[in-house]
Amino acid sequence: MFNGILIEKDDQGYRAAVKDIDESVLPEGDVTINVSHSTINYKDALAITGKGPVVRRFPMVPGIDLVGTVEHSESDKFKVGDQVLLNGFGVGETHCGGLAQKARLKSEWLIPLPKGFSPRQAMAIGTAGYTAMLCVIALEKNGITPDKGEILVTGANGGVGSFSIAILAKLGYNVVASTGRVEQAEYLKKLGASDVIDRKALSEPGRPLAKERWAGAIDSAGSHTLANVCASMQYGGAVAACGLAQGMDLPASVAPFILRGVTLAGIDSVMRPIADRIEAWERLADILDPEVFEDISTDIGLSEVISTAEALMAGTVRGRVVVDING
Repeated sequence: MFNGILIEKDDQGYRAAVKDIDESVLPEGDVTINVSHSTINYKDALAITGKGPVVRRFPMVPGIDLVGTVEHSESDKFKVGDQVLLNGFGVGETHCGGLAQKARLKSEWLIPLPKGFSPRQAMAIGTAGYTAMLCVIALEKNGITPDKGEILVTGANGGVGSFSIAILAKLGYNVVASTGRVEQAEYLKKLGASDVIDRKALSEPGRPLAKERWAGAIDSAGSHTLANVCASMQYGGAVAACGLAQGMDLPASVAPFILRGVTLAGIDSVMRPIADRIEAWERLADILDPEVFEDISTDIGLSEVISTAEALMAGTVRGRVVVDING
């Protein structure tokens, strides 16, 4: 038995609780891990609260991120005692995840804990920081350099937004943060934003083409926000789209793409090839300063996970939440 969050669905309804979990619940895998830290992402909050169809198999341990130590391995890639990291691959959705003391996973989903990061720091970054880095790499590959102009980051107070600002600012970009919590402007400017705008300027239906402003953008909102971001890009600009906090729809026009040559780069972090993951994590290790983790993240234990998931869905959580599994 081990302690963790378990989501169940039956005749009594949908529920999540902290409880002792029998090891028989764990699915097949060639590596068993003693989990030390995990996180709460937006997808985890959807799963825990039942407000989104995230979980595809029951019972389920949520948690799309984890870091821990190998307890048992049938793989030649990892040995007992190795520290490993996981982001995505359907973990917490179709395969039991990281919000428990133990996980059994496929070795091809794992990478070694990156040098320079403690387990806690790696989870302060988590899928949010890793996704932010993938977005920045996409902008770079599309020729968006710091001298091109302002870079917009939507959902700036969230995990992806917070790390996007910190990474871009460290690389010398002029970052403008869009948020529904403008009272958090000081926090966003401390991360590196040069300006903060209210998300209302982007979240309502807009025109097919707007005044050119942004050289690049990282969007985690989708819907009208993403449509308006594309409409206000400079000629040859690029947008990295990685989320749907406002909605899955995209009520946009082809005008920005065929009249201004705008690139819309879709960013998937869940099934990303291992080589891309390693590149992103190595870049993060090179770029991020240790103090960023203190500004962006807070720490909780397993007993606080469910209430924190509710708060995240209510939009009252800033930055990243690190879960000390044994805390």
